[in-house]
Amino acid sequence: MPDANVRIPEEARDRLAAIAAAEGLSLRAYLARLAETVLTPAERAERAEQARAALHAWTGYAPTPAEEAALDDELDRRLAQVQRP
Repeated sequence: MPDANVRIPEEARDRLAAIAAAEGLSLRAYLARLAETVLTPAERAERAEQARAALHAWTGYAPTPAEEAALDDELDRRLAQVQRP
């Protein structure tokens, strides 16, 4: 497979290189592994749908979009409380 050039800020490259080195990898190998493990938005949506289906099959729980939004708001509120100094 041919290589590709990606332009990123030096600071980002240096940080990624340091992370790769700490894991005993070259930057090229680290980025290849990262690309294999990070999900695309479509893959994340598919997994979320599979998780919702599994939850519904297991518990019968099927929140409405409004209930999901309310739960998301509650989670955001609680996270904001924890993150305050």
